[in-house]
Amino acid sequence: MSAWTKKDFEQKLRDKGKFYHIHHPFHVAMNRGNCSREQIQGWVANRFYYQVTIPNKDAAIMSNCTDRDVRREWVQRILDHDGVDGEDGGIEAWLRLAEAVGMTRAQIISHEFVLPGVRFACDAYLNFARRATWQEAACSSLTELFAPEIHQSRLDSWPTHYPWIEAAGYQYFRKRLSEARRDVQHGLNITLEHFKTREQQEHALGILQFKLDVLWTMLDAMQLAYTHQEPPFHSCS
Repeated sequence: MSAWTKKDFEQKLRDKGKFYHIHHPFHVAMNRGNCSREQIQGWVANRFYYQVTIPNKDAAIMSNCTDRDVRREWVQRILDHDGVDGEDGGIEAWLRLAEAVGMTRAQIISHEFVLPGVRFACDAYLNFARRATWQEAACSSLTELFAPEIHQSRLDSWPTHYPWIEAAGYQYFRKRLSEARRDVQHGLNITLEHFKTREQQEHALGILQFKLDVLWTMLDAMQLAYTHQEPPFHSCS
C-alpha cells in the first residue's frame, strides 16, 4: 500500500476526533449542566492526577529525544504545567479550580479521591512515553488537536450551568486555549515528518487511538463511580 500524502495523513489524524472524550456521556452531562456538585468535584480530583502526570510524560519524551531543537521547544510544555518564576503554571491553575468547586488543596494533592481506573490509565500513558521512541510519544500527544474545543465548551457552558463555581477557577481552561493550539502544531509537524510509510502512518493512528483510549477510560471509571454509584469494590462485603 502506498503512503498517504501529508494532507491525507493529517486528515486521518484529525478524523480521530470522533473518539475524543468530549463525546463521552459523562462529559456530555457536564457540559449540559446535568452533573451534581459531587460529580464535578470527583472529576476535578481525578483529572488532577492526569495533570500532574503530563509534565512527567513530557520529561520522559525529552529524555529519549536526541534532537536539541525539539527539546528546546518541547520543554515549554513542562514550564506551562509546572510554572516558572513569577508565573503560575497549569498545575497551580488546576488547584485553584479545585478550590473554586469547594475542595481543598490538601484533598487534591493527596490523590485520596483518585479512582483505580484513572490511576491505571494515567500510569499506562506515562509508561508508554518512557518506553516508546520520542516520536511515538510525541504523536500520542496529538489529542491536543481536539483540546481547544473541549476547553471552550467548558468556558461557554459551565458559568451558566454551575453558578456556584467561582469564576477564578476557569483560568486553566482559558490558558490552555492558546497553549494547546501552539503545542499541537509542533507535535503534528513531528508526526507528519517522521511517519512516512503507510505502515508507519497506520501505526501513528494506533498510537493516537491509544491516547484517546486513556482519556475515555478515565471517564468510564468516573461514570461508574459518580453516575451509577458503583465505585471500586462497592460489591465487596
